[in-house]
Amino acid sequence: MVTQNENIAKRRFRDKVSPYLFISPWIFGFLFFTLGPLVFSLIMSFYDWPVVGERTFVGLDNYKIMLTQDPLFWDSLWVTVKFGLFFVPFNITLGLLLAVLLNQKLAASGVFRTIFYLPSVISGVALVTIWGWIYSHEYGLLNFFLSMVGVEGPNWLGDPSWSLLAIVVTSLWGLGGTMLILLTGLQAIPKELYEAAKISGVPAWARLLHVTIPMLSPMLLFTLITSIISAFQQLTLALLLTGGGPLESTYFFAMYIYDNAFKHFEMGFAAANSWVMFLIILVLSMLVLKSSSAWVYYEGEMKSDKGDDDA
Repeated sequence: MVTQNENIAKRRFRDKVSPYLFISPWIFGFLFFTLGPLVFSLIMSFYDWPVVGERTFVGLDNYKIMLTQDPLFWDSLWVTVKFGLFFVPFNITLGLLLAVLLNQKLAASGVFRTIFYLPSVISGVALVTIWGWIYSHEYGLLNFFLSMVGVEGPNWLGDPSWSLLAIVVTSLWGLGGTMLILLTGLQAIPKELYEAAKISGVPAWARLLHVTIPMLSPMLLFTLITSIISAFQQLTLALLLTGGGPLESTYFFAMYIYDNAFKHFEMGFAAANSWVMFLIILVLSMLVLKSSSAWVYYEGEMKSDKGDDDA
């Protein structure tokens, strides 16, 4: 006969195993589609790995060639850094501005939120088609409007002086996701803080600076990190709009990886490129997180610290 202790042991075993059974699809997906390819690409980075042919172990040669002998690596990295210096602050600033405006009590605020968010769900190919027509030097909508005020528009996608700026503007068209995240954070800020500030005679700009931004700082930290990641992974827009030109002015680091993998078929070298990108993003994210203690406000931690001091 099964004793009561055995029944209790079986029940405890089921209680422990059941949660893992429920999340097993995610576990298998993570192992086979995320962790597995990640480890495999690391192994590939130490090989001369052509698509067809013999694979040869080369150690750190792929990294050495990339860092010391391939000028395209540094050129593409510099283009990506310049893009990020424009894209990251504008993406966060404009997203915050839209979130503040849409957080106001307006009759059609829901409609405006939908309108501003819709561009972020448009596919990359559709976005390129729209902006390729807008930027066209011959029949583009942007140059047409400029001509109406007596200004001759430049060749946005064919002039190295303007091409990177054109990619930045096109990328900012999809800032609806950033806006939605910050809007969610704004709606979570206690209304009592604003009411107390108004009673104290604090002007609107000071409420934004001393109430809104500190309370929104965790969301700003999240959007800062995700914006940095997006900047370094930029590929589709430049690949389809300019192909990396003119004169490699929009040749992003992600395009450098893409060319090595799918044009030159140097899979091992491309894997090494990818791991360098991963390390750069990791270091930048860690630096941002390290600095967050100086400017990010967590209400729960502050309450906990206050409680510890009172104790």
